[in-house]
Amino acid sequence: MAEVGRDYSTKDERIVLGLLESVERDGAQSQRKLASELGIALGLVNAYLKRCVKKGLLKVSEAPARRYAYYLTPQGFAEKSKLTVDYLSYSFLFFRQARADCTQILRLAKERGVRRIALAGASDLAEIVRLCALESDIEIVAIVDPRAPAPEIIGIAVTATFDATSAQIDAVVVTDMYNSRETYSAAVEKFGASKVYAPTLLGLGTRGELP
Repeated sequence: MAEVGRDYSTKDERIVLGLLESVERDGAQSQRKLASELGIALGLVNAYLKRCVKKGLLKVSEAPARRYAYYLTPQGFAEKSKLTVDYLSYSFLFFRQARADCTQILRLAKERGVRRIALAGASDLAEIVRLCALESDIEIVAIVDPRAPAPEIIGIAVTATFDATSAQIDAVVVTDMYNSRETYSAAVEKFGASKVYAPTLLGLGTRGELP
């Protein structure tokens, strides 16, 4: 996916695309508002804005009240279009593999008597597990993620730790896409390896993955 002048990872691409889209809608909005909209730290927004300006994707000018306004350059518009195509292509392939993984995980969990699961990580993968769960008898009782931007995601309560939820949890499915190994290890320490599942696409090579 990378090209000359484009040294993004997939996560970077999503942030840059979101940033360019937000600036296109309202280039004068505050960095704090951008951070809230993108679900990332304020300092990270500042770093990405500077990066985009340096790459020639954005221009910056002074605005009232000692603020700054950002504008997409022609290169920025072209990059936004390219990132959109890349993201849609990636999303399709990701969704297809993730849905197959999650469907098999839930089937295996159900065969082992699991009826109530928690998801470890608020991400696109969590949404796909939620979709697959609707087709099974397994209930998602909580999403655990200390970095989640909201107390509820896809209609499910979000807590910072497993101990913060009073719901009965039979098993955990790892849906953290950025710190998956650390999240998996923490879940195993809490529940034991036999009760923690990880989609194959996370590449953890764990016993909790599909056989």
